Amino acid sequence: MSKKPGASMPPARAPYAADAMQSRGRKHAEPESPTRTPFARDRDRIIHCTAFRRLKEKTQVFVAHEGDHYRTRLTHSLEVAQIARSLARSLGLDDDLAEAIALAHDLGHPPFAHAGEEELQACMAPYGGFDHNVQTFRIVTRLEKRYPAFEGLNLTWETLEGVVKHNGPITQKLDEPAFRAIQDYSIAYDLELSTHASAEAQVAALADDIAYNNHDVDDGVQAGLFDLADLADIPLIGPVIESVGRDYPKLDARMLRLESVRRMIGRMVDDVLAQSRQRLQGVDTADEVRRLGRPAIAFSGPMLEDLARLRQFLYTRMYRHARVNRTRSAARRILRELFAVYMAEPDVLPETWFLRAQDRDEVGRARVVCDYIGGMTDRFAIDEHRRLYRLDGWTG
Repeated sequence: MSKKPGASMPPARAPYAADAMQSRGRKHAEPESPTRTPFARDRDRIIHCTAFRRLKEKTQVFVAHEGDHYRTRLTHSLEVAQIARSLARSLGLDDDLAEAIALAHDLGHPPFAHAGEEELQACMAPYGGFDHNVQTFRIVTRLEKRYPAFEGLNLTWETLEGVVKHNGPITQKLDEPAFRAIQDYSIAYDLELSTHASAEAQVAALADDIAYNNHDVDDGVQAGLFDLADLADIPLIGPVIESVGRDYPKLDARMLRLESVRRMIGRMVDDVLAQSRQRLQGVDTADEVRRLGRPAIAFSGPMLEDLARLRQFLYTRMYRHARVNRTRSAARRILRELFAVYMAEPDVLPETWFLRAQDRDEVGRARVVCDYIGGMTDRFAIDEHRRLYRLDGWTG
């Protein structure tokens, strides 16, 4: 069968790729699937878990009920997974592993995005702290309860490693109380916390950067927080917008936005591929990637400089816009007051959560309360706050 003109075959598996058939296995031994590799099975377990479904109504930037077209944690995670899979395939890596880590990377985010995380960090400061990456780890190793033989999802060593270390080694964070859960787990099941993760995990981390920078531009323009014209002097995106305008002089504003974002994603992907191929020259095994002492998957220096300018623009014009700040303030107040009432009156928790909390000391009870709040969607947190703090329409 002939190949279609312009189509390209994926590269052969790279020597530094993770090998699903040589996986270090799972903490709890299980029979292998006859139809899926271990990494594909991990991906499927993540997609089917409760925490993944809840991402559909967790904030990316805008609270989930503010509009149907803005990104949520779920749509963001799907977009990250798509970019990660494309990057992994182009580099000859295991795209199932990259996709699994990408799909899992935001499972631990509480409602209301960074405002929610900041508030839970403040609430939990006396009780061991909170970190969304650690919470992701706790979800996949403990909090998800779907299997009779073990807690969590019993993911492979490689996927767990990627969840923990996709942004690099974490030994410098192990003194933080919030990271105690990872440190304790790694004592019995060594995740090699002082090394970098696999190339697939690093791909997932870069895919996250590509997705949120581009899609925050898209959402910010749609929300009316700024116009494409305001980006004209920002490196990377400004020249892309100009090139689209030259190619399509009569393009309407919506299509100009969409085509600009599409091209910017393409430029960032191309930059990662070129820089990473250069860094991976002479690397012959997956373990060599871990021991390089620096990321193997990376943006070029000029791209990092351009992204810093774009992030500064988004921080000023979007993340700290008055409209977003009002939502942040309300969100933090909701979580603060929910945490206070659950700590003071744990019997208002649902029965299963109350049973987990009732025989614990204050620190243990705070962790149960944090886990419960952390799993909420934006909408559920708003409704729960209304139920507990307002008696409007209450008749009996």
